[in-house]
Amino acid sequence: MNRRIILVGGAGSFGRRLADALIVSTDFHIVLAGRHPECASIPAADPGRWSAVRLDRRDVTAGQLRALEGFLVIDAAGPFQASDLTLARAAIEAGLHYLDLADARDFVAAFPALDDAARAAGVVALTGASSTPALSNAVLDHLTAGWTVVETVDIAISPGNRAPRGLSVVAAILSYAGRPVRLFRNGRWGTAAGWGLLTRQEIPGVGRRLLSLCETPDLDILPARFAVRQRAIFRAGLELPILHLGLVAASLLVRARLVPSLVPFAGLFRALADLFILFGSDRGGMIVAVVGLDAGGAPVGARWSLVAEGGDGPVVPVLPCLAAVRALGDGRLVHPGAMACVSVLPLDWIEAEFRPYRLSTRIERTRPNDPLFARVSGDRFSSLPAPIRALHSPTGRNVHAGRAGIGGASNLVGRILARLLGFPPAGRDVAATVVIERQEGGERWTRVFEGRRFVSHLSPACSVGVIRERFGPLTFDCTVLIEGEALSMTADQWRFGPLRLPRRLMPRATGRETIDDQGRFRFDVSIDLPWIGQIVRYSGWLGPVAGQDVP
Repeated sequence: MNRRIILVGGAGSFGRRLADALIVSTDFHIVLAGRHPECASIPAADPGRWSAVRLDRRDVTAGQLRALEGFLVIDAAGPFQASDLTLARAAIEAGLHYLDLADARDFVAAFPALDDAARAAGVVALTGASSTPALSNAVLDHLTAGWTVVETVDIAISPGNRAPRGLSVVAAILSYAGRPVRLFRNGRWGTAAGWGLLTRQEIPGVGRRLLSLCETPDLDILPARFAVRQRAIFRAGLELPILHLGLVAASLLVRARLVPSLVPFAGLFRALADLFILFGSDRGGMIVAVVGLDAGGAPVGARWSLVAEGGDGPVVPVLPCLAAVRALGDGRLVHPGAMACVSVLPLDWIEAEFRPYRLSTRIERTRPNDPLFARVSGDRFSSLPAPIRALHSPTGRNVHAGRAGIGGASNLVGRILARLLGFPPAGRDVAATVVIERQEGGERWTRVFEGRRFVSHLSPACSVGVIRERFGPLTFDCTVLIEGEALSMTADQWRFGPLRLPRRLMPRATGRETIDDQGRFRFDVSIDLPWIGQIVRYSGWLGPVAGQDVP
């Protein structure tokens, strides 16, 4: 076999990382091809392992590629949102295998038009050998093996702020920001604004990140491949809220039709983002969450998560391509044709490429028939101390009693609001009772402090790792976080009935559960309002009580 790979875009953000990986972990000679080959180099590599040539993928011919005497062409140039199939078509005509890192929806959708030509030439041509759709679909194939129904799929990617930002990556994001994006949700096809559907979500090992709707090939592929019943959504996020929300604000110009696209401002956006490069972290993450029915028809949920540390996040998009290169080289990919890179690379092939990098993954599986907090928290729930797990594992109607201290509102307005919401008055060492009743879809919590009771209803929210708690007409979406032997909850969104309320007016509600020196369950809950201050804070201990009624 010819051992030369023609890598187009080797001077770019992802192309450079792919070239490095190919040099380090394979024995191929890498031909770095591009419009500016003088910008392409691999300083740490043996000069005999690579070379550079001038080539413009926009008008490349089969003859040009054939003359380079390779066996494979890889397109890592981007942005694919502004590309056509010229390079792929030329590679097939030259009798060369072809791979790319395309994340552009229209590009990937158009790619199967080359299938007949690829079959006739006897070559493998794969598009999207990257985080999406190759990695995301490999994860879902693994998670849903044997399932009979897929109800929902939620995917999110959030890089660390210190990750390098290539101009093509910025342009790709700006290409859909504010523009209508077609997606499947609520059981039907519709549209939403690109970089809209704003939410905040916990990414295991990374923390809470803002996320918005991202246009990727998966929005088409997932509903078709997995016959999704309810929704398939792909979100992306920027670590720093000021950058993420700044792009949300800029996208409003497109939504209002004041500008047709933000792409012409890609250089400006990149320069502004670079001003904040020293802030944030070099830690990024990805999650793939799915809910459905297993082989026996029982409800089931699963979540795969990836954490990239030490600045290794930007290498993730090239690793599916590296896995495909290795499989082509050793004869595991032999069936000719042109298609999206799905149902081609098993998850273990891709994750095998993670080993040299600071990348870690884990899989959590939940059952809707499990207790609410176990469902929301997945495998992390089992790491909690027994008293916390016992309190959050009601079998029907569980009663817990103990003592608590209550801090009241800090001013008259706060005291009036606390009274209206049913919160208890201030007191020291008061009797505390909590009754947790398991109900269809969630739990009912009744808290009683010195005879004053207030009730809330808890249920799983749409986002993974989030519990929805309702106090009368007010509903709060709270992120559940398990760190060590402690469980905490923080309110991230709120609503009055179906109406979402502004975050800047939202109460700051936090709760933390731990174990004290006597092995008792301890709680500490505080609720504050902007400009008003503390409404209530209650903390204390609880223990299980058999056969006790609510006072």
